[in-house]
Amino acid sequence: MDFEKRHLKTIDWPILFIILCLGAFSLLGISGSAAGVDTAYKQMLWYLLGYVILLVVLLFDYHIYNTVAYVLYGIGIVLLLGVFATKEINGATSWYDLGVVLFQPSEPMKLFTILAVAKFMAKKTDEQEKLHTFYQLVPVGLLVGVPLLLILVQPDLGTSLVYTGILATMLIVGGIRVRHVLYLGGLVGAFFATMTFLYFQQQDLFFKIIKPYQWDRITFWLNPDLDPLYKGFQLKQSLIAIGSGQLMGKGINTATQASFGWVPVGESDFIFTVIAEKTGFIGAGLLMILFFALIYRMIRIAMEAKDPFGSYVVAGVVGMLTFQIFENIGMTIQLMPITGIPLPFISYGGSSLLTNFFILAIVVNIGMRKDKLRFD
Repeated sequence: MDFEKRHLKTIDWPILFIILCLGAFSLLGISGSAAGVDTAYKQMLWYLLGYVILLVVLLFDYHIYNTVAYVLYGIGIVLLLGVFATKEINGATSWYDLGVVLFQPSEPMKLFTILAVAKFMAKKTDEQEKLHTFYQLVPVGLLVGVPLLLILVQPDLGTSLVYTGILATMLIVGGIRVRHVLYLGGLVGAFFATMTFLYFQQQDLFFKIIKPYQWDRITFWLNPDLDPLYKGFQLKQSLIAIGSGQLMGKGINTATQASFGWVPVGESDFIFTVIAEKTGFIGAGLLMILFFALIYRMIRIAMEAKDPFGSYVVAGVVGMLTFQIFENIGMTIQLMPITGIPLPFISYGGSSLLTNFFILAIVVNIGMRKDKLRFD
């Protein structure tokens, strides 16, 4: 423990204020959904626990995570393997049933992956070994790819895609070359070309790779009117609810489409829909401004960090949160396909919220210890 009074002056207080405001939006969205006020109060208890975690994490220098990064990564991999022996919930083996709460190991694994990749890349930076050759990307790709694949086969496509956002931002900060980006783009393009060929020529093989329900998400994302009462129902109701909010919203205490259950999982995946319906364009816009401000403050911390490890960790967090925010809000307005990605600090869920608080605490910790005293 090395917390000192001088650290209080360097805490990024705007970030803590933003999280407090996001908590208010979370309370509003959950209480306005079909889940009701009782569920919202449970979320506030998770918030209180999250602040406790934040305060505890700030007491210790963040370099401790550099020391144990690979150990945490290994523990995370074991936990991801262990879920395959658990009971299936909602069509996926993604949770450990702890009785009081469902624990989803893919959430803390995001942090463990960021720490492991940051440790590897920071070591290369200290040794002045930049990513000059394509083969140098292989270890980073494996560190991200292993948990990505384990989560993908649970199956949890939404969460697995978050790891691509983490990988992209950390490679950009690490100085990936343009030709390497073109190589990776070529591989992605070849994959989609192959899948297109299989769809038109070998549909049996195609649907062994892409599950029918996953393909349905794409089909009814592009045109929910094909089945507006079943497979396109969720998106249609989201669009109706958001549109009905108009400029000022229907009001916080007004009974809405979401509160009557017409917007499924309004307390979680579609909580942005609930907020937009109740507070309108102004409230939804304010929420997005808060997210922009949060990302901006984190980028500032990454740029001012005193070592490469801190910069890489914050870069990974920025990629993770940006992807989740864009995907979650985008799917409610038909900009992105529907996936089970929660809106950070807003959606109901203990595993996700506490993990995000832990991650945020490390980011604030890095910013708090960005400077050394002259006699340190």
